Amino acid sequence: MRIFRDHHRIPADARQASAAIGNFDGVHLGHQHVMDMARGRGPLGIVTFTPHPREVFAPNAPPFRLMSPVARANRLDKLGVEVLFDLPFPDIAPLSPDAFMEEVLAKGLGLRHVVVGADFCFGKGRAGTVDTLREGGAALGFDVSVAPLMGGATPVSSTAIRRALTEGRPRDAAKMLGHWHRIEGPVIHGEKRGRTLGYPTANMALDGLHLPRLGVYAVLVDVTDGPHAGTYHGVASLGVRPMFGENTPNLETFLFDFSGDLYGATLSVALVDFLRPEMTFDGLDPLILQMDADSAEARRILAALDG
Repeated sequence: MRIFRDHHRIPADARQASAAIGNFDGVHLGHQHVMDMARGRGPLGIVTFTPHPREVFAPNAPPFRLMSPVARANRLDKLGVEVLFDLPFPDIAPLSPDAFMEEVLAKGLGLRHVVVGADFCFGKGRAGTVDTLREGGAALGFDVSVAPLMGGATPVSSTAIRRALTEGRPRDAAKMLGHWHRIEGPVIHGEKRGRTLGYPTANMALDGLHLPRLGVYAVLVDVTDGPHAGTYHGVASLGVRPMFGENTPNLETFLFDFSGDLYGATLSVALVDFLRPEMTFDGLDPLILQMDADSAEARRILAALDG
């Protein structure tokens, strides 16, 4: 997949794409339906924006993104996207609907076909609608298709997925996503307490991401690079570690039947099932007993996935 980070100087062999437009946070089934409608009319493209508009217009709001721009690009690549136009939203936001259609979609990217969702709005003040886009496309030389919302009375949406994750329902989120919800990023150094308890963990930051319900999860783990690349089963604690007085959320993942150094490697941790909320314990022995029980339950759940 080729990635372009502005709409200027796009080479001829990346033009004439059939592109879906949107934020694609989570790349859920609704997004995938819009993408499918763009297939077969030229190179499959995506037009999206970084940072997410909500981060620009509500910078003090709690973190809400389901995935980082890098994770979004990885998922789009797996789904067969050939050209990703990841445009800087602060440069796009001031444009009127007419300017966006002419300067960005037509002249800049040279699109031949555009697909959007039925609720798509664009341009300064969200003044442009799907009807605006149809009229502009007819004048500027690109076709426009509009994808109906999926899910009927309860449409598939990033908002609904966030709600499912907040309530500790990762399988419900996965049904809307079409894949497991994953937290991706590099392994960072932590307090290294886990190794003294017999549970060495890979620590990951959660900066900028929507927080699922805090607690312990059965997880599938992809180590995407380095000498230990592969897929593993595991158990993960997502939270603030109340037992030790911490207050910055992170993800600590214990990989079953694994031995090795993962510092600096990139992990993709899929939340499969919520096991229990965060707890405090009267000492380390009860904590270890609970970790043993969590691991046994996670092994049982994950083994059933392979059955």
